[in-house]
Amino acid sequence: MPAGLNLEKRIELLCKLGVYLQSGEESWANACTRAERANAWFTEDHIARATENIVQQFLQPEQLHQWLAGYTLPARAVTVGIVMAGNIPLVGFHDFLCGFVSGHNLMLKLSSKDEVLMAHILSKLIEWEPLVFKQVKIAERLNECDAYIATGSNNTSRYFHQYFGKKPNIIRSNRTSVAILDGSEIDTQLEQLADDVYLYYGLGCRNVTQVYVPRGYNFEQLLRVFNKHNNYADLNKYKNNYDYHLAIYLLNRVPYMSNESILMVENDLPFSAVSVLHYKYYDDKAALAAGLSTNPDIQAIIGNGFVPFGTSQKPALSDYADGVDTMAFLCSL
Repeated sequence: MPAGLNLEKRIELLCKLGVYLQSGEESWANACTRAERANAWFTEDHIARATENIVQQFLQPEQLHQWLAGYTLPARAVTVGIVMAGNIPLVGFHDFLCGFVSGHNLMLKLSSKDEVLMAHILSKLIEWEPLVFKQVKIAERLNECDAYIATGSNNTSRYFHQYFGKKPNIIRSNRTSVAILDGSEIDTQLEQLADDVYLYYGLGCRNVTQVYVPRGYNFEQLLRVFNKHNNYADLNKYKNNYDYHLAIYLLNRVPYMSNESILMVENDLPFSAVSVLHYKYYDDKAALAAGLSTNPDIQAIIGNGFVPFGTSQKPALSDYADGVDTMAFLCSL
């Protein structure tokens, strides 16, 4: 382990980071502004939401200690290369946290879409404790690492397997989330579902991109409640997607429903484009749930009896991407 950075010191630094991220300090505010300028999808509100969840779910001392109690940390450090995604703000933070708290030496390949925030966080940790620089470094190339954690698209994951496949690895590809409705949902629940659908403009693997509904389902209530996020159409990048797909549906005479901020179309595919929400009818809820639970494309199922409405974008420390226990992997190295 890096000299001086025992487990308690690492936890102390993470908790200090949690306080800093909610402090309103000018340095963090400036980093958020630069991140938004670098990536128009990273709005001030979405950066704040992502940061709030990280602070509340990942960086509380009691939660960290309770989570780590379930693991035996490795006796010696190896070098782990981490290729981070950049689809939503700080999406790679959990991988960093797992690697850092496990005591391994980390080589981070930041996404060009989300390098400002992670680079700033690392610089603050080094400012508080220079020994962090010996444990964690940002790199363009991840050569000769002992293990790898890499997240990307279905296409890039093939390259990851080619480059990293001979070493211990976790390689993640595209995933998405779905919701199962039964028609009994009240406005409050559908408002929470709207967050699961719209937050981060639907770009996250925990965003709901398809809803399953019973035959005869009346969409009027859902579309009315979804109006809470009609302001999303104010972002040019989002509105351009909406207008483009609307034109495609009109030209191809595809039936659709809309509330002017989202397009709903019947489609068997769980993946949908930005500004589009797929829906599909079901007859047997139990059979549907059983099938979805084994579908490798599905990250989470939202609904009554599943992940609660409104919480898909609030993962806890033990909510591992793709259901693969990152800490167990790191502890096994």
